[in-house]
Amino acid sequence: MALKRVILEMGHGNDMHGGDYTKAALRAVQDCIHHSSLPFLRSLDVDPKTMQIEVTIGVQKPDMVDAAKVGASLPHGQVTVKVVKGGLDVIDKERGGASVIAMATVAVRLDLEKQLGISQP
Repeated sequence: MALKRVILEMGHGNDMHGGDYTKAALRAVQDCIHHSSLPFLRSLDVDPKTMQIEVTIGVQKPDMVDAAKVGASLPHGQVTVKVVKGGLDVIDKERGGASVIAMATVAVRLDLEKQLGISQP
């Protein structure tokens, strides 16, 4: 299988008052997917279920993200989620707590040779 990356989107999301890393991650992924449209799937008669989708989330506390919930938020494809250290916590010294900022990338890969019926010599 010769997977080729056909889409790469970047986004960010936050939870301003609750310190919820999963909520910030979900918002970052939604930011990504709302910036892209995939009309070529219909034009080329590609089944959306065949998309390989790789999500990377960057937050200050990666173990606080529910990766399964993030993956389930994508409407199509075979999704993998990786959570890494990144993002930003903005500490509220006056009232305590933090605003959590998550960064996300969503990469879509397709086996174009198979989808388009192209054979390599």
